[in-house]
Amino acid sequence: MKHFKVLGSGCKNCENTASLIEKKAAELGVEARVEKVTDMAAIMGYGVMSTPGVVLDEKLVHAGGMPSADAVAGWLKDEGCCSGSSSGDSGGCC
Repeated sequence: MKHFKVLGSGCKNCENTASLIEKKAAELGVEARVEKVTDMAAIMGYGVMSTPGVVLDEKLVHAGGMPSADAVAGWLKDEGCCSGSSSGDSGGCC
């Protein structure tokens, strides 16, 4: 099972990010747990200064803005953290 943490204040983009991860996991038949983290000290502990942030199995894979559906699908398909985006663009976290 994949463990995602959506880091943020609970804003609309944070809620939408959590929903997107849950939706894509269901579509792909992947077991995933999505935890919402709103504690600012915990969020800053991951080095996130712009939310929402996404942590997959304790690795930061995205920060700032909504991730794309393709990035989320890549995380769920084990395509590695670099299939996602750390800035909302096509760049990876590496």
